[in-house]
Amino acid sequence: MLEQVNRVIDEIRPILQADGGNIEVISVSDDGVVQVKLKGACVHCPSSIMTIKQGVEKILMEQIPQVKEVVAV
Repeated sequence: MLEQVNRVIDEIRPILQADGGNIEVISVSDDGVVQVKLKGACVHCPSSIMTIKQGVEKILMEQIPQVKEVVAV
């Protein structure tokens, strides 16, 4: 599943990079929890939680049904 998650994140990454940010996949657990680390401008952005939940998590869950949650570390 890690490979699938990385593939989807690679599709999302240019959107974050356009605003000066980036994202790194830290881990994917067997129970579908994806840990990510925001970088650059995303680190201190007040909308970062929305970016994780409304953007990254939503897209990952749509494309990979095994993903249950995305959390920032």
